[in-house]
Amino acid sequence: MKFSLDTKIIRPENNNIKNAVILLHGYGGDGNDISAITLNWKRFLPETIFLCPNGHEACPINPHGFQWFDLEKDNPSYILEETIKSEKKLNFFINEIKSEFNLNNSEICLSGFSQGSMISINLGLIAEENFNCIVGFSGKIIDKENISKRIKSKTKMLLIHGDQDVVVPPNSLLEAKDFLIRHKVNVETKMIVNCGHHIPIEASSHALNYIKKNLYI
Repeated sequence: MKFSLDTKIIRPENNNIKNAVILLHGYGGDGNDISAITLNWKRFLPETIFLCPNGHEACPINPHGFQWFDLEKDNPSYILEETIKSEKKLNFFINEIKSEFNLNNSEICLSGFSQGSMISINLGLIAEENFNCIVGFSGKIIDKENISKRIKSKTKMLLIHGDQDVVVPPNSLLEAKDFLIRHKVNVETKMIVNCGHHIPIEASSHALNYIKKNLYI
């Protein structure tokens, strides 16, 4: 099947699919970039299919990359509007995945880096039913006031951030944790020491253990 978003797919070697991890890249990245994390993960998640879609829009700062929402205008209302458009595109994509592989939300983990993490958090809160879990790297809550009015579900989350991140400041992790706790969402956090705006091995390993624990309860 051809999905609505151009997607890099990593299937389990035995093709026995029991669950899925959907990985959302950061601003200016693509599905191929974020798929690199699966090189280690797939060995420990043998019945998991990994799906790494490209964002639905080309990124103006990188002609070969994509975005989930536009950051050219520093306008919170505009960014929120673009974010909601992205949520709709991804919800449609996720429903395609569920139909194609006969999966439920409870068998799907959403994960993302930076902008992809921000969208993943939103999707974990506005879905009609909980996903298995959300894993966010270097993200934040995009618009606390707006999302608090739209919460329908409370997917458990792991948020990981570098303490030296100058792109998405590390205090974003603490603000997101506080927001999620106040809304009674089960959230775990991990601050990586001496880490900037990327996913180091320590973060990848911590995330893998969390996903494995939740997908194979």
